[in-house]
Amino acid sequence: MFCMCDMRRGLKVLVCDPVSSRCIETLRGAGLEVSYQPKISAEDLIKQIPEYDVVIVRSRTKITSSVIEAGKKLRVIGRAGVGLDNVDTEAAARRNIVVLNTPESSTEAVAELVIGFMLCLARKIPLGDRGIKEGRWLKGEMMGIELKGKTLGIVGLGRIGSRVGALAKAFGMKILVYDVIQLPEQLIKSLEAEVVDLDTLLTRSDFITLHVPLTPETRHMINRERLAKMKKGAYLINASRGEVVDEEALYEALKEGRLAGAALDVFEREPPTSEVVKLPNVVCTPHIGAQTVEAQDAAGEMLAEKVIKALGLR
Repeated sequence: MFCMCDMRRGLKVLVCDPVSSRCIETLRGAGLEVSYQPKISAEDLIKQIPEYDVVIVRSRTKITSSVIEAGKKLRVIGRAGVGLDNVDTEAAARRNIVVLNTPESSTEAVAELVIGFMLCLARKIPLGDRGIKEGRWLKGEMMGIELKGKTLGIVGLGRIGSRVGALAKAFGMKILVYDVIQLPEQLIKSLEAEVVDLDTLLTRSDFITLHVPLTPETRHMINRERLAKMKKGAYLINASRGEVVDEEALYEALKEGRLAGAALDVFEREPPTSEVVKLPNVVCTPHIGAQTVEAQDAAGEMLAEKVIKALGLR
């Protein structure tokens, strides 16, 4: 008699980046053999991938066409998180390999980070903290602004952009939105937002937050020309993908005083090498948008369930 356990027997999962214990437990609970190697090198990945049916990553590990070609048994690629720019999805499609991610898992975490960035920029919180720790009382240098009444421009009104809008609305901010797709009327109404073109958003916003995927069209979307259109004294926030912003052009805009400041969680190269991170009016974090206990638990558990379903085990 056929037993589901026969289907599960021998299916192997390689986890290449840190994921929550819930992810591992859920996979093993479904009868899968899991190898947890969160610091695996690219060289070792190529050597080991032929043994595995499933590979799971976050943002560190790159699943290139070479990895996919070497993965003779590979059936599923799972990304615990939003973006898939570290996975060669075209190569996976040619091999009929299922590619999964969990865009819904980090919405709250990233949205709250963006609000935190706005507060840090508006009230110069990092400057005050740094000054106190260095024995300096910088009260005179810390005149800030309030978020209430300011205009927030949201570029990309997906899950995260929508949540940022809802939180910003609670602060009493005016909201402008731009997206390349037709936005639901009910969503715009709930945010009391105004839909505008990108140039209008840039010229009218006090704060601009980016929530777009990395595509050929969005790479360096924020370039010298568009930075020049931003309102003098505005702030730019990027918690989407580093290459959406031309960091050299951003550095120039900040040094020349056209922008009041910027907050960056993502960079063109990670760890960053750009001089922009050294500026005192730039707040930086090391790609921590989804780095909360709740988001990581959700991403791991959601991805495990999707993998199990993709393998036909549930």
